[in-house]
Amino acid sequence: MHNLEPYYNWRHYYQSEKDPQSPFFEREHSEFEYTDAIYNHYIHPQWDYFGSETLYLKIIYSNYEKGIAFIEFIGEWNDCLYNDIMFLKRDVFEHMMNEGIHKFILIGENVLNFHYSDDSYYEEWFDEVLDQDGYIVLLNFREHVLQEFRTGGIEQYFLTGDGFKKVNWRTESPLKIAEMLDQFVQLKLGQ
Repeated sequence: MHNLEPYYNWRHYYQSEKDPQSPFFEREHSEFEYTDAIYNHYIHPQWDYFGSETLYLKIIYSNYEKGIAFIEFIGEWNDCLYNDIMFLKRDVFEHMMNEGIHKFILIGENVLNFHYSDDSYYEEWFDEVLDQDGYIVLLNFREHVLQEFRTGGIEQYFLTGDGFKKVNWRTESPLKIAEMLDQFVQLKLGQ
């Protein structure tokens, strides 16, 4: 796991630690010291800790004018034991929404599994985003993780499906991918 670095090729567009509007502004990262771990497996030091013991993230792109953010995750999403969604909602997503973000693209290629607790934070987040004509997309999550979201009954708060399962988002600029995702969202919502 220590070799899995957050996506690096968009850093010339955006760096959360240099963004005064980011919840991770002025966060310092080492390139050589591995201090954070998920279940005794060290992870790359570029991932950001937000309060969870098993899930880390990286805001790889934000555009406040467009109201969009791409957030990449690594680890185990565990609401049952660690209430990850509470930390995400209160300490990351609310901060970003206060800065104008209302379209969230969550990249889950490195999310290994999901453990459900309840849907209150998801419902609250979904309602707040929807009030701003926004959305929450799950991009490239593994099928078994999506099934765990369905089993927990929280998939209803996210946009998922064939259009979002295998988007090759690394091949284009973030704004180009955002435009493509907006088109998928409009098709999915029948607008």
